[in-house]
Amino acid sequence: MPTDFQLKTMNGVHRALLKVTGGRIGNQIFGMPSLELTTIGRKSGTPRPVMLTTPIIDGDTVVVVASRGGDPTHPAWFLNLRDNPEVEVSLAQGPRKPMLAHVATPEERAQLWPRVVAAYKGYGDYQTKTTREIPLVLLTPRT
Repeated sequence: MPTDFQLKTMNGVHRALLKVTGGRIGNQIFGMPSLELTTIGRKSGTPRPVMLTTPIIDGDTVVVVASRGGDPTHPAWFLNLRDNPEVEVSLAQGPRKPMLAHVATPEERAQLWPRVVAAYKGYGDYQTKTTREIPLVLLTPRT
């Protein structure tokens, strides 16, 4: 399972690649679009940006996966948005857009999970590594 240090390092490398290459490298990871999700820290109250991938984009809805590589604990960004669902999303280095996050209901997850795994089979592998159900988060524009 990745450590916090490894996750922060990967995020830093991802951001650096995007910056150095002008977005030519890093806007797609494992065939999925990348995005920057900014949550508000549940303890600090400060913005917390994290680089993620999205296996599904349906119109204005963006789906992200709180896998943390199959770790038994949820990623910090997931805990942040669970406490404060008002987030910002920058897709493929585009402008930041205010969005609202909600954790997929069991019905939504049952419908979305096969599509998530079809987009990147690694998510299915991550699920086998942990006893927690890996949450899916739907991000929709704030109105």
